[in-house]
Amino acid sequence: MATTDLCYITATEALALFRKKKLSPVELMKAVIKRAEKTEPKVNALPMRYFDEAMEQAKAAEATYMKRGAKPRTLEGIPFVVKDESMMEGKTTTFGSLIYKDAKDGETNLTIERVLKAGAIVHARGAAPEFSCAPYTQSRIWGVTRTPWNLDYSCGGSSGGSGASLAAGSTILANGSDIGGSIRIPASMTGTVGYKPPFGRNPDSAPFNLDQYCHIGPMARSVADVALLQNVMCGPHPKDIASLRPKVTVPTSYKPIKGWKIAYSLDLAGYDIEPDVVANTHKAIETFRALGAKVEEVDLGWKREEVARAARAHFGTIFGPWIARYAESHSELMTDYALAFAEMAKSVTAKDFVEGLEIETKMYASFGPMMERYKLFLCPTLPLPATRAGESYVDTKLLINGKPQDGIEEWLMTICFNILSRCPVMSVPSGRASNGVPTGLSIVGRTYDDATVFHAAAAYEAAMGGFYTEAKKRPKL
Repeated sequence: MATTDLCYITATEALALFRKKKLSPVELMKAVIKRAEKTEPKVNALPMRYFDEAMEQAKAAEATYMKRGAKPRTLEGIPFVVKDESMMEGKTTTFGSLIYKDAKDGETNLTIERVLKAGAIVHARGAAPEFSCAPYTQSRIWGVTRTPWNLDYSCGGSSGGSGASLAAGSTILANGSDIGGSIRIPASMTGTVGYKPPFGRNPDSAPFNLDQYCHIGPMARSVADVALLQNVMCGPHPKDIASLRPKVTVPTSYKPIKGWKIAYSLDLAGYDIEPDVVANTHKAIETFRALGAKVEEVDLGWKREEVARAARAHFGTIFGPWIARYAESHSELMTDYALAFAEMAKSVTAKDFVEGLEIETKMYASFGPMMERYKLFLCPTLPLPATRAGESYVDTKLLINGKPQDGIEEWLMTICFNILSRCPVMSVPSGRASNGVPTGLSIVGRTYDDATVFHAAAAYEAAMGGFYTEAKKRPKL
């Protein structure tokens, strides 16, 4: 197998070949590292690398597969990128900030601990914006990370390094976290698959395990790989009171979706949507219809300005004040967008927070009953293919269809399903825009109905012939 093809193998395929002794974890790790060394100067997805350590672990994994009677772990020997937000004991997590450039982690994130125990090998860190508070990935400590599809554009954020490395072929699996779309945004902008599980499905570390907007989850290039990683990550944890029991395992084989009723909306809450996104969403909808599903457009009655108000109230009460504590003592080290986020939080009141809860209640009062008539809901993941690489949109406004957007809460459609945090959402590629950047489709399930989302995503992926299965479906780097 050619080196580039090997870099785009799925974890599911690699594990099967490992077991048959037709591929070695050492061969795979060498290929991934070689690919990273080629793509990183352009993409800048992996700011911290552990290549020598990873190779030693790959040799140990190889020995396990070669040993007669051995029982390899679920992810034994698979290269894995950890977002520079999820701590690993003995390593450095900078949170994309100069403030933590010399930090040493004293513990490992609860979900990452499970992935490591399952045998995945961390060969690098995925870049993230400072404190993961931006929908793009750039920081004073690591610079600008770009989508491999068009280096003039961002890979999204905050799990941008994870998405960019998957698309570039410099990892096989990765993790992300999602408090306003931070798994789904980079999945959309890099043409990968990202899953925001329902709140509490996967354990997380304090204090944001208690923030209902916050989710840690899997990212990959195929639905099967996302399912594989999600099944390792999920389940109750004694250190996380919000983690759900019992453990839910998503299935990996499915029947046809013929006869399913599916709802969709193009603008969700009156968002400005670019034509390429509209066109690719329509194509995705037609794919579901070709699979035998009945897909109908619905009006949720949501209003973008209300969604933005609820989001600001929430962020300004929990996430924003957390960042503001750093701004009080380390503002000279921080990015403009992190300081702006901290400043926004100062204007939020307890009254605003209560009003935000009322808006959130109103949103589900529309969505919940509607979903009693449908198995799934579809919408664009984002209203545009990607933002410009290196632009923070603090002093300038993002334009969508020529219309200025007043802050990230005004255009990030993903936030709607952090508000509806118990609904599982998977972002899958819906096509590519005229600038070469991918667009994403969000597949949204009823509360805690993970299995139906995976079922539909697998059917869609099969109908598309896979997402990275041949050279023409990969970035030309």
